[in-house]
Amino acid sequence: MYTAEIAGWFTEGEARLREAVAFWVDEPGVGTLRREPIERPGEDEVLVRTRWTGVSRGTEASVFQGHVPPSEYDRMRAPFQEGEFPGPVKYGYLNVGVVEEGPDPLRGRTVFTLFPHQSAFVVPADAVVAVPAGVPARRAVLAGAVETAVNVLWDAAPLIGDRVTIVGAGMIGCCVARLARGIPGLEVVLVDVDPSRRVVADRLGVGFAEPDDAPRSRDLVVNASGSGAGLQLALESIVTDGEVIEASWYGDRPVTLALGADFHSRRLTIRASQVGAVARRRRGTRSTGDRLGLALELLKDEAFDALLTGDSPWNHLPAVMAALADGQGTELCHTIDWTDAP
Repeated sequence: MYTAEIAGWFTEGEARLREAVAFWVDEPGVGTLRREPIERPGEDEVLVRTRWTGVSRGTEASVFQGHVPPSEYDRMRAPFQEGEFPGPVKYGYLNVGVVEEGPDPLRGRTVFTLFPHQSAFVVPADAVVAVPAGVPARRAVLAGAVETAVNVLWDAAPLIGDRVTIVGAGMIGCCVARLARGIPGLEVVLVDVDPSRRVVADRLGVGFAEPDDAPRSRDLVVNASGSGAGLQLALESIVTDGEVIEASWYGDRPVTLALGADFHSRRLTIRASQVGAVARRRRGTRSTGDRLGLALELLKDEAFDALLTGDSPWNHLPAVMAALADGQGTELCHTIDWTDAP
């Protein structure tokens, strides 16, 4: 049982938070909520009270189930991760909250932070990004997904008039589709094995197809399905001499592809895209902070609300994470409400 206890720090007569609650993966498949002390913020630091966090289903499911390969332990570290893979580890990076203590320009502002699931925390002031007016706090948890989509499109560099397919209508695939739709002349189709994703595609203003009906001879194909079958379909859908952008991360799962047949004769290319570094085409002119700021501005588009498919109170998080990691339901982004948490 976790209850709010506000006390402990007294400065100029005002009470300060003493403890917070954080979600940890104790071992693969086992998540718990722990109490953690909160240090008083120092100079150039902020104390943030969390309002919403979002579950990045693909990556966090891999972390929860212990599927991060040892070779990727360092590269997979989240900015404010504690502990080590496979566990105990505190992991996550979609956090929206309100600055309760810190520099005057940030005090009282709603901010996005790449912080795990925790009710309150202290970080350097330059680690938070103010959420623009016009972006609701809950929608802002999608900033990490939209930032990834921005990077994918910087890598992909679509041209006006391109016929584009995104395989996999998960959170990342849907964000890529919505952003690509804004480029003049692009014909954008989402492909997914789940026919219910057609409703989401309609809300995003893009086409939809199931794999058997996926269009062929596409100028650009992005695979965000997280499956070998999806990547194979992407190769079958791309034009001759075309390039498939692989935006999935498979953890320690092997992927088998049929690279015989026409893979070589059609001179196809598979190129990886991931959010850890700014895309090569923009690396000299954009920082990760620039990219995140852009993502938050793009979230003024209310169509992204189609991706917010469920929410739960903070004390349900261990069960929610287990269910999502087990593949239950058809969630895109499940949000966690920390309103009444310690």
